[in-house]
Amino acid sequence: MSEGSSALLSRLQQLQCHFTWDLKKESVDLEDLSTRLQNDIQLQLGKPGAVAHSYNFLAYVRYLQDQQEEALSHLNQSEETITERYADESERRLIVTYGDMAWLKYHTGDYTQSQSYCQRVEDQLLKYTTGSSTSLLPEVYGEKAWTYLKFSRSSLSKAIDCFRKALEVQTRDSEWNAGYAIALFRTELRHLENLEKGEESPAIKQLRFALEVNPDDAVLQAMLAVKLVVYKKFHEAKDLVKKALETDPDNPHVIRYIGKYFRMLDQLDESIDMLERALKRADQSPFIHHQLALCYKRKKIAEQSHKPFSNQREVRYWRRICIRHLEEAVKIRPSFVLASTDLALLYAEERDIRRAENIFLQCLQKFPEFEESLCQTFHQRYADFHLYHKKNEVEAIAHYTKGLLVALKTEARRLCSKRLKQIAERRLSKNRDDGEAHALLGQVAKAEGNKKKAAEFYEKALDCDVDNAEYLSALCELRMELQ
Repeated sequence: MSEGSSALLSRLQQLQCHFTWDLKKESVDLEDLSTRLQNDIQLQLGKPGAVAHSYNFLAYVRYLQDQQEEALSHLNQSEETITERYADESERRLIVTYGDMAWLKYHTGDYTQSQSYCQRVEDQLLKYTTGSSTSLLPEVYGEKAWTYLKFSRSSLSKAIDCFRKALEVQTRDSEWNAGYAIALFRTELRHLENLEKGEESPAIKQLRFALEVNPDDAVLQAMLAVKLVVYKKFHEAKDLVKKALETDPDNPHVIRYIGKYFRMLDQLDESIDMLERALKRADQSPFIHHQLALCYKRKKIAEQSHKPFSNQREVRYWRRICIRHLEEAVKIRPSFVLASTDLALLYAEERDIRRAENIFLQCLQKFPEFEESLCQTFHQRYADFHLYHKKNEVEAIAHYTKGLLVALKTEARRLCSKRLKQIAERRLSKNRDDGEAHALLGQVAKAEGNKKKAAEFYEKALDCDVDNAEYLSALCELRMELQ
C-alpha cells in the first residue's frame, strides 16, 4: 500500500457510514435483507428520508455481494432523493451517503474521487460541528439507528441507543421518534415482563408520543393497536385500526399488523383476508407468509379440539395450507428460525420425522447466532419434538432445561417450565422416590424465583439419591442464597 493510499485509508476509517459500522455480513442473510430493502424502495414506504436510507443500505449490501456498479447506482439515487426532499437542508443528510461513496470509490481504486468525497464529509462536519469529538450529528445517529434496526434483531439495542441520541438533539423529529417506537416495539414483541405490570410499557409510551408528533402515521397506529390488545384496551385499539385503514389501506406493513391484531382477537377470517391483501403487494415477505401460517395453524388446532369428533380431513387441509406458507417463508428467508421450527413440528405431525429432524439440526448449526428469546423458543420446540414425536424424554428434558435457564420471561420459557413440571409430576405419580423428578421440580422452582421451595425439592431429591453430588451442590448454593 502506497503512502498516499495509506493516508486516505486512515481518513476513511474516521468516517461514519455503513463501511465503518461493524455490520458483519456473517450474521445476516444478505439476500433476505436485499429483498426487504428493495420492497421498501419499490413501495415507497415511509418518508422520503427512509427511502434514501434504504438506497444507502442497499448500496452497502450490493458492495458485500460484489456488485459494485449497482452499489454506485444506489448511492447516486440516495443523493438524488435527499437533495430533492431536503433541498438547502440536505448537506447534513448527505454525510453518510458521501462517506459510503468515499469508501466505494476507494475499493474500486478511484483514489482521487475517494479523496474528493472524503473532503466533502470533512468540510460538512466542520460546518455543522457538534462541539464534541465523541458526539455525532442527529442525522448521522438517525441513519445509523435505521441501519441497525433493519440489519438484524441482535442489533436492536444499538438501534435504540442511536435513536435516543438523535432525539436528545431533535426531540420532536417525527422520523427518529417513529424509528425509536418501532425498535422498542420489536424488543417487547416476544417478552412477557410487561404483562405482569399495570403500567404501560416503554413501547406503548413511545408509540403514543410518536403519534402525537405525527398523528397520521398508519404503521404506528397499527402497531399501537397490537400492543393495546395485550393490555385489553380493546376500544382504543379498534379506533386505531379504523384510522390506520383510512389513512394507508394499501400499505403492507399496516395490513400485516392489523392482520396480527385480528389474529390476537381470534378473528381469523378477518386476519387472513388482511394478510392475503398484504401479500399481493409484498409477495416476498416471509413475515406475512408466517403470519398467514399462524392463522391457518389456529384453524387446524380449533378443528383438532373437537375431539372425539374432529374432522381429520379438515385438520389435514388446514395443516397443508399452513405448511405451504411456512415453506415459502423459509424459502425466502432461510435464516427464519421461528418459521423453520414451526415447519419442522408440522412435518413431524405428518410423521415425516427425518425431514423435521433435519430442520432442527440445520437451525442448531446456526445456534451461536441466536439471540436469547430465539434460543428459548428453539429449545422449547426441539424439546416438544423429542417428547411428543420421538418419545425421547431424556432429550426433551435436556432441551426444556436449556430453555428454562435463559432468564428472559417469554412464552417459550413458561412452556419449558410447564412441561418439566408435567414430566416430573407424572414420574412421581408412579414412583415417589424418583430423585431426578424431585430435582426437576427444584430446578423449575429456582428458575421461577422460589428458592425456599427449590431447596425443599432438592432435599427430597437427596433423600432418594444420597450420594448425588449435583443435587448436593444445588442445595448448598440455595441455602447460601437463602441466608
